[in-house]
Amino acid sequence: MSSLPVEEQQADVEVERTQWVLNSPNPPSLLQELVSSVKETIFPYRSKLTSSSPKQPRSRVAVSVLQGLFPILSWARNYKASKFKKDLMAGLTLASLCIPQSIGYANLAKLDPQYGLYTSVVPPLIYALMGSSREIAIGPVAVVSLLLSSMITKLEDPITDPVAYRKLVFTVTFFAGAFQAVFGLLRLGFLVDFLSHAAIVGFMGGAAIVIGLQQLKGLLGISHFTTKTDVVSVLEAVFRSFHHPVS
Repeated sequence: MSSLPVEEQQADVEVERTQWVLNSPNPPSLLQELVSSVKETIFPYRSKLTSSSPKQPRSRVAVSVLQGLFPILSWARNYKASKFKKDLMAGLTLASLCIPQSIGYANLAKLDPQYGLYTSVVPPLIYALMGSSREIAIGPVAVVSLLLSSMITKLEDPITDPVAYRKLVFTVTFFAGAFQAVFGLLRLGFLVDFLSHAAIVGFMGGAAIVIGLQQLKGLLGISHFTTKTDVVSVLEAVFRSFHHPVS
């Protein structure tokens, strides 16, 4: 007798599930998904405002928009002054590491050292105002610096025409940032899931080998070194330098 209500409930659930499958709502189109993603990115607190009451004062809507663009306005109110000393020590520790590291990245990109310092100081300041993650690291990386120099040196020589080389670097950097902003606005980060782990590990391993070979010039004191970045050309330049005096 007690099993009958349970069986009836299971039957009702199966009927509702069948009706939902047969009369399921149409999925949103790609354009609708992109528009909703942009709205959620720009107005992250819109759903809370509309669910609480249909009409909200403009001041509250403006505050929600500012909190969406600048998350620091939300978490800064709960920041405790007792944490400032530890945060200051952590910032000084990271700064002592980032200064020589950024200069080395600028050297990989064949740029002046001050550009490496700019890219290590300005992006974290902007992200502190507009970012929401406490664990992410913002700044230059070795792989991007190496790829940037290997790509642009095919068009301009940084030694013979450094001005044109810097202009190309600034142009590439601008468009890379514009594409990243569009990807973030449209929430296209899921595209990274289509890259296999083996491809990412192989790419990072190959980049590490190329970066290490590029440092052989300074390590061995070679005065005449190749501008190419492939492994064969670098090894040929190293073996040829054995027959020439070092600087």
